[in-house]
Amino acid sequence: MIKKEKGLIICISGMAGSGKSTLAKRIAERYGLSYFSGGDALKQLAVKRGYKPKDYGWWESEEGFKFLKERKKDERFDKRIDDKLLEMADRGNVVLDSWTMPWLLKVEALKIWLKVSLEKRAERAAKRDQIETQSIMRIIQDKDEITRSIYETLYGFDFGRDLSPFDLILNTDRFDPKEVYDIVSKVIDLYIKKLHKGG
Repeated sequence: MIKKEKGLIICISGMAGSGKSTLAKRIAERYGLSYFSGGDALKQLAVKRGYKPKDYGWWESEEGFKFLKERKKDERFDKRIDDKLLEMADRGNVVLDSWTMPWLLKVEALKIWLKVSLEKRAERAAKRDQIETQSIMRIIQDKDEITRSIYETLYGFDFGRDLSPFDLILNTDRFDPKEVYDIVSKVIDLYIKKLHKGG
């Protein structure tokens, strides 16, 4: 485990359906790091408000949209989660599965964006939820716009479009999950070597 300064901090981000959560968990396990998910934390807040989020596809559901709109009206939901994420980063040796941290972190971190096409996201969601691809594509687009609006209002960054904070942008349309894991692992290994050398 890296002990230099805050230790190893890896931030994995990407639009819903990019495979970021699955990758982040595997990376945390491989390098012996803690794992914290902004999305999971938001779901925990939703439960406290009487929602019943399921593991997959909840954000695209009618109930998920209702909570998304509630978040848009009250910035305290997202602020609370982001404060927790920043706290986890301050402890170090963590993988953050987050939509906001790449823009908000002020400490040394490796930031990875998993790029994925709208078509591929819709295809995966349609297969998961057994609904028509064009219908889920419209739902995803609407959800993206509300999410982007929340973060633009809160922090002023253009989520999913401004990729300037990222050290690695990987197109997951071109690679299967194992290949994505292998590529990201190699980049992390190189990053760790640089940390040790002070580069």
